[in-house]
Amino acid sequence: MNPVDRAISDIVLIVDDVPENLSLLHDALDEAGYTVLVATNGESALQRARQSLPDVILLDALMPGIDGFEVARRLKADFATQQIPIVFMTGLTETEHVVAAFAAGGADYVTKPIRPAEVLARIAAHMQNARQMKQARSALDAFGQATVAVRAADSRIVWQTPLARDLLNAYFANPETVAPEELLAWIAAANAARRDQREPAPLLTAQGNKRLLASFHDQTGDDEWLVVLREENDASAVESLIAAFRLTQREAEVLYWVVQGKTSKDIGDILGSSPRTVNKHLEHIYEKLGVETRTAAANLALGKMRGG
Repeated sequence: MNPVDRAISDIVLIVDDVPENLSLLHDALDEAGYTVLVATNGESALQRARQSLPDVILLDALMPGIDGFEVARRLKADFATQQIPIVFMTGLTETEHVVAAFAAGGADYVTKPIRPAEVLARIAAHMQNARQMKQARSALDAFGQATVAVRAADSRIVWQTPLARDLLNAYFANPETVAPEELLAWIAAANAARRDQREPAPLLTAQGNKRLLASFHDQTGDDEWLVVLREENDASAVESLIAAFRLTQREAEVLYWVVQGKTSKDIGDILGSSPRTVNKHLEHIYEKLGVETRTAAANLALGKMRGG
């Protein structure tokens, strides 16, 4: 990619205690159009990563003080930096050191002596993935999606949109990085239902007339799940039916209770009307929805209430 075409957000943090390595890598990355930050020890690397949130970190494995493996572990334990790809630089090619790099959270590694062309190729690949992930999250944020990524193995929230954070706090007083037990239990039950080719139950929890619903969006990795949260309550459901089908307030209320499986008599009792009046409302509802049966009306309404 031509340097003038590269996004200004493409930031690489280089962490190395050897000035010659820093100089070589800085010049190569700068010439390729990246914004380059440097750190010469583990402490400054952690500080710079939290402050600047680079797109990729190029990390020396062996440094005085906090070594690269420990830096990586701390970055992966920090909610703000855990998604940044880490490419290790090491002169150690023994299997145990390569395994240690990946175990600490590394996405890739290059061996010393450094070959700039190889480093640039590795960085470009991880930069593309990082950019796509950032764009996807920005899109979810922009459209107000309540989406959370959960790693079930250790109960960690890998990331979440602002709306998902608000909902989890409202229903579970939830900390930033740990998934609530109710969400973990739902993921386990919903995953089992999918394996059995059953539709997972959407209800996560309820508070009064408000309900928090969940649905799977995708599996993003081994035991890592992307879950979409949605809050539903009686009033908002009725409003959505009014907007979707141009119903009156009372027609929308009747249709809402039809979706809940209530009979005309039940609906009359709830709304303070006679069953005959409820059936009259249903005739108008069928006409506006273009359907002929109670079941068809309920299915169409349910789709709209779920955002379909």
